[in-house]
Amino acid sequence: MKLFIYIILFFKIFFFQNLSSDEVFLKGKEIFLNSGNCAACHSLKDAGSVANIGPSLDEIRPVAERVKNAVVNGIGVMPSAMGVLSDDEIDAVSYYVSKSTNN
Repeated sequence: MKLFIYIILFFKIFFFQNLSSDEVFLKGKEIFLNSGNCAACHSLKDAGSVANIGPSLDEIRPVAERVKNAVVNGIGVMPSAMGVLSDDEIDAVSYYVSKSTNN
């Protein structure tokens, strides 16, 4: 019986977690391209954006925490997205940028 429980837990942790991550990745990509308006200023190969107002995200390869900090607080000419994006949307776009540039 214990073995059965361990097998169920194994599958839940390693297979269903990836599905959830993929959903967050896709949500983050949609936000990057649309409601977040990130593609207007940033180049990101995965998103097909080639803007050059902000830094190329493929070159700086930021971790999620760095992206989130920039989105929440703004940086340089980039305004804060607080009030524009929800906390979940900010988390999703931060995850997307980090995963798409740090594979």
